[in-house]
Amino acid sequence: MNNETRTYHRVLTIAGSDSGGGAGIQADLKTIAANGCYGMSVITALTAQNTCGVTAIHPVPVEFVRAQMDAVLSDIGCDAVKIGMLFSPELIREVAAGLQRHGIDRIVLDPVMVAQSGDRLVQDEAVAALKKYLLPLAELVTPNLPEISVLLGREIVTAEAIGEAAVELAAVGCRNVLVKAGHLETVACDDILCLDGGQQLLVLPGRRIATRNNHGTGCTLSSAIAAHLARGEGVEAAVRQAKEYITGAIAAGASYALGHGHGPVHHFYRYW
Repeated sequence: MNNETRTYHRVLTIAGSDSGGGAGIQADLKTIAANGCYGMSVITALTAQNTCGVTAIHPVPVEFVRAQMDAVLSDIGCDAVKIGMLFSPELIREVAAGLQRHGIDRIVLDPVMVAQSGDRLVQDEAVAALKKYLLPLAELVTPNLPEISVLLGREIVTAEAIGEAAVELAAVGCRNVLVKAGHLETVACDDILCLDGGQQLLVLPGRRIATRNNHGTGCTLSSAIAAHLARGEGVEAAVRQAKEYITGAIAAGASYALGHGHGPVHHFYRYW
């Protein structure tokens, strides 16, 4: 009889809930499980949301966010954290304080600001708080083009500008930056990974898949990266593995029909 005690690779997602199941906490937990880790959650906001858009946002009280973080981290702990939608500057400060209080250092920050449908998800004041309190704590930040444009205060719309923008954002606080190029209106959608504060820039080729089922792709990618960091991989390896996973999930989900708008990716395509 084998009495060896086994441990899980633990990933905590701190994000908003998507009632439609395609993004947010729901997508994160599916992704974490699909990538071989044990998922936990701190819910920061409830959204009334489906494949067509967001109709309402109900922020979770900051005190209850703190209670969720302390409950999970004081008992179970974690090997990596993924951070998604944080609605207000007060919430951002509380999350940053909680991560520091518990000594968490493998942090993937997905600066969710705008939903796939174009709906704004955070207060304007939250942007400055994000840059001040959370960027310096993150091991990796994963903005898309609209998000890095907001963070830098200028529009980033061309492939040529992405590398410079990644280095500029790294100088703001987070040493490793993955800029997602899916919003480019080009056939190629190569992401840029900036490592060690701009010491290394890597082009990560991407292929555009014809599908309307792209809801929650950012949540899924960042959660997959956190899962691979939790499994002990370095930033570059974690990003490459996560990109392979999300590409497969998008391709596998393209043939499904769910809802009347942007459907989800197929998180469990490797299993069914």
